[in-house]
Amino acid sequence: MEKSHSGILSSLQKLGKALMLPIATLPIAGILLRLGQSDLLNIPLIMNSGSALFDNLPLLFAIGIAVGLAVDNNGAAGLAGAVAYYVLNASAQAVNHALQVGTFFMPQNGWPEGLTEINMAHFGGIVAGVIAGLCYNKFRSTKLPDWLQFFGGRRFVPIVTGGCSIVIGVPLGLVWPYIQKGLDAAAVWMTTSHGAGEFLYGFLNRLLLPFGLHHIINTAVWFNFGTYTDPTTGKAVSGDLWRFFAGDPNGGVFTAGFFPIMMFALPAAALAMYVCAKKENKAVVGGALFSVAFTAFLCGITEPIEFMFMFLAPGLFVIHAVLTGLSLVVCNLFGIRDSFTFSAGLFDYIINWGKAENPLLIIPIGLVFAVVYFFLFVFVIRKFDLKTPGREEDEESASFSQLVDKSGFDEVARQYIELLGGTKNIKEISSCITRIRLVLDSNKELDERAFKVLGASGIMKAGNQVTQIIVGTKAELLVDAMKKQL
Repeated sequence: MEKSHSGILSSLQKLGKALMLPIATLPIAGILLRLGQSDLLNIPLIMNSGSALFDNLPLLFAIGIAVGLAVDNNGAAGLAGAVAYYVLNASAQAVNHALQVGTFFMPQNGWPEGLTEINMAHFGGIVAGVIAGLCYNKFRSTKLPDWLQFFGGRRFVPIVTGGCSIVIGVPLGLVWPYIQKGLDAAAVWMTTSHGAGEFLYGFLNRLLLPFGLHHIINTAVWFNFGTYTDPTTGKAVSGDLWRFFAGDPNGGVFTAGFFPIMMFALPAAALAMYVCAKKENKAVVGGALFSVAFTAFLCGITEPIEFMFMFLAPGLFVIHAVLTGLSLVVCNLFGIRDSFTFSAGLFDYIINWGKAENPLLIIPIGLVFAVVYFFLFVFVIRKFDLKTPGREEDEESASFSQLVDKSGFDEVARQYIELLGGTKNIKEISSCITRIRLVLDSNKELDERAFKVLGASGIMKAGNQVTQIIVGTKAELLVDAMKKQL
């Protein structure tokens, strides 16, 4: 049973990691879209360029997820993702039309007007990306008879992916209308629940962070919940994030509440950890804590701070998740609507000021949450003598960035591989924004203390194989160096 749970978690983590590739297009899409709008530069060329990326995000999801899931991230998987996306949607739509007309054969004059259309949106892109990624991993080395070998190997992947997409598109065409109604009902409940929906999303968003699964719930809320039709153009968009940028007065409800937490509360938590550090260690940890606090404030990247206390004080992290949910509720009560393309940092706060509603209120609300976080963290750290940065008994923690600057990625990668049990113990390796994601033969012998000496913030294990090591924003570069040596 443990292996089964570990396998499911590993698969979900791989999907969460693959989602980061298409999500990485959001900043440039959002920047172009905002800069080109009438309240800023008023240049349609720029605005339409950003809008084009948003309009085609489901396709980008299909391509990006397929590449992210492919064992060698080969571009052939991306092509298969595009094939899967178009075939899956077309086959599902055809089945849906056939059910409404009562026959699977198209009338001579085509499908009649007025049929209910299904819209799988980003979920369709995710499903297509998963199909293509799995097909690539299974069929990339397929050998065919000599007279057909031109279509073998990686060229065979888009072909077989198209066939699989039809097979999966047929049942999706049957069940998706009901799934779509369920999603619409969930969206209506969350937006009319008088705070319960916002709290639940904010709470789960942080609670799922240790497992890397928050991207999955984000995708549903950001890109699928709710629909808004532009009264001028007649264009319909879905998702809290996209609706905000399209001018929906109800868009930005589920994203505004992250600004007080990421810009104010978590930097205050970093300040609390500095205050609680031993006097002789404050000079050493002060720079690192200032760096992660400034990163959270400016860019909204909060994982480096959160992983500093996530494993040391799980109860405190649960309180952090509760307070994040509460922040979403409070911002909604004060009529604040705001959103972001990357995360809730100062940059997005400034660029979206003209489109946001009551954005000034974020500052006093954020300061209140900062005070709460500061005193809460100081109390808990001292009460339970938590070994946050600067409080270790033997100063075992080191700065990952300083180690890399001193020894170089290749040397640090060699040491990480050695601590992981050598090349024979590493079955799979990849990276997220701040973590090394691993599947090992066994993680029972890993020494967390030794990894801290090499700058890691902590280790998370799910079963005896699935493992994550938190090293900060240079994780991808370290993983690249490790892959070369593996």
